[in-house]
Amino acid sequence: MRLVSLVPSLTELVCELGLTEHLVGRTGYCIHPADQVKDIAKVGGTKTVNLKKVRALQPTHLIVNVDENEKPTIDALRDDVGEVVVTHPQSVDDNRALILEFGQKFACEEQAAAWVKRFDDERAQLHDWVVMRGAGPKRVLYLIWQDPWMTVGPQTFISAMLREAGMHTWSPADATARYPEIDMDQVPWAQIDAVLLSTEPFNFLPQHVAEMQVRSRCPSLLIDGEMTSWYGTRVVQGFSYLRNFREQMR
Repeated sequence: MRLVSLVPSLTELVCELGLTEHLVGRTGYCIHPADQVKDIAKVGGTKTVNLKKVRALQPTHLIVNVDENEKPTIDALRDDVGEVVVTHPQSVDDNRALILEFGQKFACEEQAAAWVKRFDDERAQLHDWVVMRGAGPKRVLYLIWQDPWMTVGPQTFISAMLREAGMHTWSPADATARYPEIDMDQVPWAQIDAVLLSTEPFNFLPQHVAEMQVRSRCPSLLIDGEMTSWYGTRVVQGFSYLRNFREQMR
């Protein structure tokens, strides 16, 4: 097998499943696990893929994601690879199925089953924490971009991950986009328990948090975007991270 992954979280999944020796290409954003990917050829960015470099690697499988990669790019490469592996997890259970699917497709079922067990255990611990601590639901505004301001719709994987920890994302009721632009003057601040500023794709920093605290008059927190938006094995860490994050909101 010769694998090229155009999705950072799935590059990590490939490595965690013991398939690093088959990984021949990645994007510049595929940075985890650092010690395993540092010598893997880069083929551009998730949305700026160098087609010539991908073709030169002669991949048997091209791993892509509906949200992160551009369809015209993928279509241009279909005739140059053995199989395009298209992913689009939207729920937490979709991610569980994704790990098992990779295990079957790439003949590493034992490794996938071990990760799914860790997934189930950490998820159960998060749910138990929510119940035992009486951590009531929180309505949050989750920001992923500035100029324009953008948030996440309820059908996204990010919203699904946050719901696991009892956090429900706000977005405009009439929004049709998965990641809608918002008018900050139209946000019902009285209904928002906290504003969460994600570290990716926009790199929100503590200074942005301080500015948002003043602007919204709501508790504002920086949140690790990798822990809420990355698929694959990173979700296992995400459950633990979100349990600790909810502690900050009490």
